[in-house]
Amino acid sequence: MPDLSATTKPPTIPALILAAGRGERMRPLTDSTPKPLLAVQGQPLLQWHLQALAQAGVRRAVINTAWLGEQISSYFGATFQAPSEVGDTPALALVYSREQQDFGTALETAGGIARALPQLGDMFWLVAGDVFAPEFRFAPEAAQAFAASNDLAHLWLVPNPTHHPKGDFGLSAQGRALNLPEGDPTPRYTYSTIALLRAELFAPPWCNIPTGNPQGVAAPLAPLLRLAMDAGRVGASLYHGAWTDVGTPERLAQLNARYRSVQSR
Repeated sequence: MPDLSATTKPPTIPALILAAGRGERMRPLTDSTPKPLLAVQGQPLLQWHLQALAQAGVRRAVINTAWLGEQISSYFGATFQAPSEVGDTPALALVYSREQQDFGTALETAGGIARALPQLGDMFWLVAGDVFAPEFRFAPEAAQAFAASNDLAHLWLVPNPTHHPKGDFGLSAQGRALNLPEGDPTPRYTYSTIALLRAELFAPPWCNIPTGNPQGVAAPLAPLLRLAMDAGRVGASLYHGAWTDVGTPERLAQLNARYRSVQSR
């Protein structure tokens, strides 16, 4: 990313938290509770992101919901205030993009983002509500550098976990995300589902879903990212902090077991 003068004020941008998934692999836990509300190390999984966003100066977050989404909006309401032990941070305004209510189903990642775009503006943070990354900082400086670039996206990649050994994308020495062809020996890393995105990525020639997705088109994000990578317009950083895709009851249990072990010392 470009290096900017410290005198330039970082932009204040919103965030979109993806929380619409059914959580099939987490059943039976998600039969009655949406995955973002499952307790991870003492609090709902989604709350970890809300705290980090508030601490980073983000003032507005859109949460897209579908499966049992009314539980999420009922739990967090219209404002999130971080617990006092987290520090004195301003409140975070919350709004909801209700895919289940509007269309009867989740719209996948790109479809959900397109639906929420009118509430997001030209540039925004993206994070999946089912990953645990307690050390990640939604740095204003990263948003500032992204705003000054010509990139459509900046992705945070992580070393491949055991359940995803082949990874997703390559990473050049210049910090570019690479759409590697099948059989290419270049190392691949796993997309953390944390990113900075521009609304432009969800317009032609990259995406043909109308802004606001009035027809409720379901579409994945990866094909859009790969097109933009091929055009040289996706940056990436390798993140080495704690990160877990909380995708199964076993991974959830492991996170909570480590937490209980630390608490008992």
